[in-house]
Amino acid sequence: MSDDVNNNPENANEGEELDNILVLNDENGNEVEFEFLDLIEYEGEEYVVLLPVEEDTEEPGEVVILKIEDTESQDEESYVSVDDEEVLNKVFEIFKQKFEDEFNFVD
Repeated sequence: MSDDVNNNPENANEGEELDNILVLNDENGNEVEFEFLDLIEYEGEEYVVLLPVEEDTEEPGEVVILKIEDTESQDEESYVSVDDEEVLNKVFEIFKQKFEDEFNFVD
């Protein structure tokens, strides 16, 4: 699920290093960098809201919501895509409410 979100330029600093970057592997095994925006709990599950770092994405400002699943290792987490559109919408609504003053959301 991807939804539009644009950072408020008042809060952005040019050239600022981001220390909340996650590097994940896509379905082709390629590394993709995401900025971690938030962790949302919904119905006993945890979801991460991520913003792709690369500027050459088709729709700039779209967030990615992934479900966190535990792995056998306590030091690692697994992120899986969410196919349930209703869950994605609910998680995104929670995110929008928490950050309504920090982002300009586009419907």
